[in-house]
Amino acid sequence: MRKIKIFDTTLRDGEQSPGCSMHLSEKLEVAKALETLGVDIIEAGFAICSQGDYEAVREISKLVRSASVCSLSRARKGDVDAAAEALSSAAAPRIHIFLATSPLHREFKLRMTKEQILEQAAESVAYAKRFVSDIEFSAEDACRTEPEFLAEVFRAVIRAGATTINVPDTVGYCTPDEVRERVEYLRAHVDGIERVDISAHNHNDLGMATANSLAMVLGGASQVECSVNGIGERAGNATLAEIVMAIKTREAYFDCRTGVNTKELYKVSKLVASVTGTQIPPTKPIVGANAFAHESGIHQHGVLANPSTYEIINPADVGIPQNKIVLGKHSGKHAFEEHCKALGYELSADELSEKFEAFKALTDRKKYINRSDLEVLLRGSKVAVKYALADYSAACGRGSVTTASVKLVSDGKEFSAEEQGNGPVDAVFKAINTIVDPGIQLDDYRIHAVSEDTDAQGEATVKIRLGEKSALGRGVSTDVVESSVLAYIDGINKLFA
Repeated sequence: MRKIKIFDTTLRDGEQSPGCSMHLSEKLEVAKALETLGVDIIEAGFAICSQGDYEAVREISKLVRSASVCSLSRARKGDVDAAAEALSSAAAPRIHIFLATSPLHREFKLRMTKEQILEQAAESVAYAKRFVSDIEFSAEDACRTEPEFLAEVFRAVIRAGATTINVPDTVGYCTPDEVRERVEYLRAHVDGIERVDISAHNHNDLGMATANSLAMVLGGASQVECSVNGIGERAGNATLAEIVMAIKTREAYFDCRTGVNTKELYKVSKLVASVTGTQIPPTKPIVGANAFAHESGIHQHGVLANPSTYEIINPADVGIPQNKIVLGKHSGKHAFEEHCKALGYELSADELSEKFEAFKALTDRKKYINRSDLEVLLRGSKVAVKYALADYSAACGRGSVTTASVKLVSDGKEFSAEEQGNGPVDAVFKAINTIVDPGIQLDDYRIHAVSEDTDAQGEATVKIRLGEKSALGRGVSTDVVESSVLAYIDGINKLFA
């Protein structure tokens, strides 16, 4: 049975999705989770793109040992040099070179001839081969490229040393039949293609990214490029959980497998949603809140009689616990630890003590702690703390002026400010800016309830900006104003980190 390699691009293509930028510490956390998940390749960033991307590739290369670490690179020597340098500590480094090949891109973006593209593609792959043995070449907009020319490009880069050729539907234009035929055509017309991996990279502009990727697998692709929760440019990428579980659930049909530990899928999905501040739609396959929910009486009756009547996947297979988590103020550390393990979290002794104290503090404000509460508690921010909240208060009422005061602690010193605003959240944000920097701008603010209880925690996310730097902050509390304050301070700490 063929093994399909899973190439995860959450940290590169996924992070390019508007509003999904991550702090370095968050990228490292996601990279470690992806390694535990068992993906084969982690695309850590685009090293030449920015200092932040370079550092992310470099640090992830040091951290990850059991998966290949990859950096994107244009077909230019400077890009390749930056990628090779950033990957120098990787156990299994890969340089991923791309160059557009379609008529549209040749004429309007590159202003290059076919001959120039062939030469530049082959030269860049040969140059990268001096640094690493594992080279992937992507023909950007491959699915709108003439089949004959695409085959010619791939023949050239394979001769130059490419070990993986990527056939991306860059704009999500094609149908499953079309992309499968494209792979089959290349297998029949490219010399040496049997020695390399054929990769599928499909965007979701027409909602067919997962279907197209699986069609390419049926056509002979041996690698699928995808992201956690499908995040990525425009409408996103193929979703990792959907690709993996489709292959696992219909293994006999696809006649292949992946090396992914599916029990980690739910945990990784929630982690990425948390660090990017993007909510998972309830109807999202595999990991959505409604993916295993049944309201119809007919469905409920069938599931109670035999889950297979309406569930083609066992929730436990993707890491959704079957036990009902109910904790309260009288629960001890042992029970807390067991519930953490049930959610897939293995905590060190210090982490357990820290999280247990946070749990006990939460039980003073919330009678029962359910699974969702516990998940957000375990996903606390890991960024270095420059500013910490000491106290805040806000006075507001209909027809009255809202006033808020805030006290922050930084480097052992306490700072305070009082401001007026259009509601308590606006007022406290202005007070924080008065203390930290009046130039901080709020670009986005969202809040949602973690659970359905009347005493549910509110999870707030903010995107703030100071000059050219931006950061995403996250805060959780049963008090929505406090969760907003905590999110704003978390964002500020990331800006200064």
